[in-house]
Amino acid sequence: MSAQDTVLVVGAGPAGLSAAATIASMGKKAVIVEKEDILGGAPIISGYAKLVPSGEWAKDAIGRMVSRVEGDGNISIHKSAKVTQVAGEAGNFTATLSNGDKVEAGAIILGTGFTHFDSINKPEWGFGTYEDVLTTTQMEQMVAAGQIRCPSDGRVPERVAILLCVGSRDRQIGREWCSKICCTVSTNLAMEIKEISPSTDVFIYYMDIRTFGLYEDKFYWKSQEEFKTKFVKARIAEVTKSPDGRLLVKGEDTLVKRPIVIPMDIVVHAIGMDPNALNPEIARTFGIGLEKHGFIDRAEQYTNSQGTTRKGIYVCGAATGPDDIDSSIAQGQSAGARAVADLYGQQKIAS
Repeated sequence: MSAQDTVLVVGAGPAGLSAAATIASMGKKAVIVEKEDILGGAPIISGYAKLVPSGEWAKDAIGRMVSRVEGDGNISIHKSAKVTQVAGEAGNFTATLSNGDKVEAGAIILGTGFTHFDSINKPEWGFGTYEDVLTTTQMEQMVAAGQIRCPSDGRVPERVAILLCVGSRDRQIGREWCSKICCTVSTNLAMEIKEISPSTDVFIYYMDIRTFGLYEDKFYWKSQEEFKTKFVKARIAEVTKSPDGRLLVKGEDTLVKRPIVIPMDIVVHAIGMDPNALNPEIARTFGIGLEKHGFIDRAEQYTNSQGTTRKGIYVCGAATGPDDIDSSIAQGQSAGARAVADLYGQQKIAS
C-alpha cells in the first residue's frame, strides 16, 4: 500500500467515519486511527439518545456508519491508538502510532472532534454539589434508558429545568462562542422527557433561542405548542436547595424585570462544545495551527476548503468549532473528496 494510495483519518466520530467511507468509495485506501476502543465518537461514547434533526436513535444511525467502515476492505482501523509523530510532506507523510505501527499516507484528515464543557466550571449552578443537577448528556442517557427519575431518590420529577448556554457565550469563564446546537438539542430533549413522563413539566431558561434554519418550526414551536414546554427568558444567578430537598433556580426574569425563585426536581445544564482537550498536543504532532479559542485553525475557506495551516492535512467536523452532526458528516465527505482529488493530482504530476 503506497502513500499515494492512502489517506490517514484521525478520529472515528461522524466526521471521520464519513471521510473514510468517501475515500474508500473513490478507490483509495483509508486508515482510521481512533484513540478510544470503540468507533462512533461522542454520540456513542456519551450515549446520545435521538439525534437532531432526524429523530433516529444515535446507536442506530451512527451504528450504520460504523458498520459501513468496518465492512469495507479499503479501510483499515487502529483502535486505542494515537498518532505520536508525523514526518514528511503532502503526498508522502509517515505517521508513527502509539502501538508502534507506521502509516504511510499521501494526505491526512483530522476528525478529532470536541470536548463537552465541564459543568464543574460553573459551580454556582449546582453541578457536582446536588445529585439532581445533570448535564444534557446525562439526561440523554436517562431518555435512552426510557425512564425519567430524580437520581437522589428515584421519584418521577414534577418539574425539570433546562438551563441554556452553560459553557457558551460566557466571557467570564472564557467561552465567547455560541455552541450552535444546544438550543435545538434542548428543545428536542424537552419533548423526549414529556413523551416518557407526560406528568412532568419542562422549563427552558434562555438568554436567546437559536434553533437555526428549518429547526425553528420542527423543534422550537413544536416543543412549545404541542408539548407545552415553558420558555423563560432569564439570567440565572444560582441553583441552591430548599429545606424540602427540591432545587431552587434563582435569577431574574428579563422580560418583566423581576427576581424569580422557582422550585425544580431536576436541573439540566445544556453544556456547550469546547475545543478538544488534546488540541495542543494534536497541533504539535501534526504541525498545524490553532485559532484563538483553541479549535483547529482552518486555511482560506473559499479556495482551500477543509484545509489546515499545513498543506496535505485537512480537517472536518467540530474540530474547527461547534457544529451539528449532519454538517460534520458533510464536511467529512468534503475532506475525503478533497484529499483523494489531491492524491490523483499528485499522481498525475509524478507520471
